[in-house]
Amino acid sequence: MQVLFFTPLSATEVAFQQHQLICFDESGYIARLIDSSEADYASVKQAAANAETLTELRDDQYVLPGFIDLHIHAPQWPNAGLALDRPLNEWLDTYTFPLEAKYRDTDFAKLVYADLVHELLANGTTTALYFGTVHNPANLELAKACIQNGQRGFIGKVAMDNPDQTPEYYRDASAASAVADTEQFIQQLTELNRTTDLKQTPVITPRFVPSCTPESLAGLGDLARKYDLPVQSHASESDWEDGYAREHYHIRDAEVLDRYGLLTDKAVMAHGTMLNETDYQLFADRQTAIAHCPISNVYFGNAVLPVKRVMAHHVKLGLGTDISGGYSPSLYQNIRQAVLSSRQLTDGVDNQLSPINRGVADSAIGLRTAFYLATVGGAESLHLKTGRIAPGYLADLQVVSLSTPIPPDSASAIFEKLMIQTTKHTIDHVFVQGKTVK
Repeated sequence: MQVLFFTPLSATEVAFQQHQLICFDESGYIARLIDSSEADYASVKQAAANAETLTELRDDQYVLPGFIDLHIHAPQWPNAGLALDRPLNEWLDTYTFPLEAKYRDTDFAKLVYADLVHELLANGTTTALYFGTVHNPANLELAKACIQNGQRGFIGKVAMDNPDQTPEYYRDASAASAVADTEQFIQQLTELNRTTDLKQTPVITPRFVPSCTPESLAGLGDLARKYDLPVQSHASESDWEDGYAREHYHIRDAEVLDRYGLLTDKAVMAHGTMLNETDYQLFADRQTAIAHCPISNVYFGNAVLPVKRVMAHHVKLGLGTDISGGYSPSLYQNIRQAVLSSRQLTDGVDNQLSPINRGVADSAIGLRTAFYLATVGGAESLHLKTGRIAPGYLADLQVVSLSTPIPPDSASAIFEKLMIQTTKHTIDHVFVQGKTVK
């Protein structure tokens, strides 16, 4: 592949290279980057052409790392964009739980999940961290959709057994069954992985503190240790969720999760808009990641996640769409919203306050930082060697066209245009582990 590509160097730096070959090995990793000035450039290129494995790009096409989405509620895809004006607890009870209960029908699950995975790949998302439902047959259909479409999935059987916060028609029968069914899903997915080179990863998934009893949280923490698996949940997503933990446990919800062994170096906690300085330090100590979901946070987060403050505490941080609390399956949309929300945090939103009191100074991030979160940030959160275009990294890539008729005259300007203008219709090719999936 002969390209101009962009790859993150750090949270604020993006490198670009042109007239290079990106060479994949048989395992789906980037083996070499060969510059046009190197002696074997022409011979390697010709050999690839002879073998019909050479992809040559147009002048208006550019290569970026594939994106990693750290927070998706897969069963909520049919509800994307629905009732986002309702309070979180009401939205769950009225719209979300009734929809998720439908996944007892595996035919329904198969239809939705095939469409969702296809749509995410079309938007450049090569790796996805998914919440499933309480139904293991449906969760396996999600894993099969990932395998069939060529996406790297991290998939969790949702555990939710608290009768005070979950409806009778949609919850685990008990803490014991929530834990047993989670372990069953781990074993079923391990068996399914024997049939594919693109492995899917089971994830320990307590829905969030209000949905689970102490017994299920403890049992899930035990499973996370037993199998050394990733963990996902929500942490301090809203005033309501934050208040629930303090009312029922008399500690913050991050401390509740930690009490039961669910804050680990393989854990990803969504939202975190209400986390405080003590929580940030706890996350840093445990090496637990946060999934920043900027679109969803506008509707349900009750605050703006202070990205720069989180990163200053050396907390791992990536991006998530949070379908369907986030209406868009595009991480490009969330890159833009992450920047917009950070600027609103900096400037403030109440025009009745004086400028000096209106915002939180030095909170704004730029496109390079948001791009880093969608790539390296997500990869590090999931312990994956991807998110960069460099030898030894997985060949998870997207080829994007620039829609501007007259291209900008600098690589920096091209990068900014790509971040702002890209849609799924201008993403021409997607590769996962070296294989074309779009």
